Amino acid sequence: MSMAEGASTASTAANSAAARALLQVDNVGKRFGGFVALENISLSVPAGERLGLIGPNGSGKSTLVNCICGTLRNEQGTVHFAGQKLDGLQAHQRTHLGLARSFQLPRPFVSLTLADNIRIPLLYTVARRRGSHHTAHEIEERCAKLLNEVGLGEKARRLPRDLTQVEMRKLELARAMAAEPKLLIADEAMAGLTHSEIEDILSLLVRLNEQGVTIILIEHIMSAVMSFSRRLVVLVSGRKIADGRPEEVMRDPEVERAYLGQ
Repeated sequence: MSMAEGASTASTAANSAAARALLQVDNVGKRFGGFVALENISLSVPAGERLGLIGPNGSGKSTLVNCICGTLRNEQGTVHFAGQKLDGLQAHQRTHLGLARSFQLPRPFVSLTLADNIRIPLLYTVARRRGSHHTAHEIEERCAKLLNEVGLGEKARRLPRDLTQVEMRKLELARAMAAEPKLLIADEAMAGLTHSEIEDILSLLVRLNEQGVTIILIEHIMSAVMSFSRRLVVLVSGRKIADGRPEEVMRDPEVERAYLGQ
């Protein structure tokens, strides 16, 4: 086989994998000056997956998520979502395709009610994606449904400052879900919470997954990751060192040395 034929075969295989997976990351690399933040990261996430993404601080998790979501541009490799190449698309354009994230530090509109915090992403993303106008009644129904799903329905007219820490995390997830994503990346949605609050967030994420939302969970609380994930990916120093069933990954000697031992 010639080099040209080999390259064509590899390209065809990559395109086929991208078409099958909801999210397909191929050989993504990112540098900040001379610092290599990501090195040849490849990742395939099928629809319906519950994937845990773990690694020590500075391992490249946030950088990878930012490259996937469009906050950062990767210098190397490609990202496909729902069969579409994302390279060159801005973050809001990726959101319109069905790719959403929640942030470790909730970022609500502090002067607006909870209902208004949900209404804004609804108006911005859902209406544009469908290419049609929604009645005020339809928007209100969707706002109420989302707040009820996360247990905040009775506080729809309250301000974010009136919420507890776990309620703020729920509002953050509801804001992400307002975009009606196919894939939700939940970034440390349980940091700083009590055991019962963690169980509450886990139950919410499982319900969302059962409703058809593919979820990537980034989390340092290993009990939560192991409880939620059907598959684990481990990053260390910008490299993927493990990818597989949670029990097997946690027994991997390299994972134990590079992650658990730190």
